[in-house]
Amino acid sequence: MTAVTLADRLRKVEDSPTLALAAKAKALAKAGKPILDFTAGEPDFPTPEHVKQAGIRAIVQNRTRYTPVAGIPELRAAIAAHLSATRGISYAASQTLVTCGAKHALYNIFQALTQPGDEVIILAPYWVSFPPLVHLAGATPVIVETREADGFLPDPDAVRAAVTDRTKAIIINTPSNPTGAVIDDGRLAALARLAIERDLFLVSDEIYDQLVYAPATHCSIVQVDPTLADRTLVVGGVSKTYSMTGWRIGWVAGPQPWIDAMVRLQSHSTSNPTSISQDAALAALTGDQAGVAQMRAEFAKRRDRLVQGLNSLPGITCATPGGAFYAWVNVQGLKQPAETIAARWLEEIHLAVVPGEGFGGPGFLRFSYATSMEAIDQALERLRGWKVGR
Repeated sequence: MTAVTLADRLRKVEDSPTLALAAKAKALAKAGKPILDFTAGEPDFPTPEHVKQAGIRAIVQNRTRYTPVAGIPELRAAIAAHLSATRGISYAASQTLVTCGAKHALYNIFQALTQPGDEVIILAPYWVSFPPLVHLAGATPVIVETREADGFLPDPDAVRAAVTDRTKAIIINTPSNPTGAVIDDGRLAALARLAIERDLFLVSDEIYDQLVYAPATHCSIVQVDPTLADRTLVVGGVSKTYSMTGWRIGWVAGPQPWIDAMVRLQSHSTSNPTSISQDAALAALTGDQAGVAQMRAEFAKRRDRLVQGLNSLPGITCATPGGAFYAWVNVQGLKQPAETIAARWLEEIHLAVVPGEGFGGPGFLRFSYATSMEAIDQALERLRGWKVGR
């Protein structure tokens, strides 16, 4: 076989550790192992029935052709209406772009708006794909650590200290994957002032915005200062809120010239997202929202059971997350690297979790509580019987 040299842009891009571990857990389960899988970054609830029926109707009615690159007008209008109602900012349908999931929206953003020499500030712990997406655009990720003592919330002074003449953007992810942290208005306001002062653009990943648990409340950075709409790209989608990860519909909303640039980019990459999925996403946004509240309530119960149980174990601590469906677990008291602990749990008690190294958080493990209460109870029982020194 002829040797092929891979493009330099891939040298700093590794496989997603969450997807890799989820695949390994599924393979072990298929082989008959009694795996308890806490790796999944997707709700375990079914897609709401009225959403599924909308997809079926789209197929029956032959709505299976190309759509406009930026998405069907009805869905773009629904996204704009949703954001206008929930963020207090008036968005036009033309200021939205429908993408193949929120990850695709983020890919479009960095490809369209950053270039070699630019720096993008990322708060750690971070979603595993943020640094690779920045690298793929030729830009440089600049990691700013958050502290467990601060609830993994950003320190605006630390962010300010990381800004240089090459800084182009700051990524904000609230609620956070992997920590579940929900950024408060005061910190968002401080980051807003910094962005205006240094002429930076903001990427606000709000894919978990509907999965926030009282007393926490979600606030978009554009809500703390409406003038930020001129420099902010808000990213969202239907994957988490409506249990539609496989349907692959996300979106980005922001300044018209930036959206237009991303539409041009998308016209030469994916073209339009799946037509059938767009009809289903429209039904999700405009239809009955009762299922969202029910799912959120169930996640809150699971969170409480898991966090309480984890905190009862020696060598393990876990703060209560305010949003998303992840518990960010400190295992430094076990005196072994988190990667070692995760590998041992998978091998010895058939429990699959994700080590924090891939999230920029060594010493921690991510548990997804997008699983059943029965699985949570079984996992805690297995952990109670596990011996670290074995």
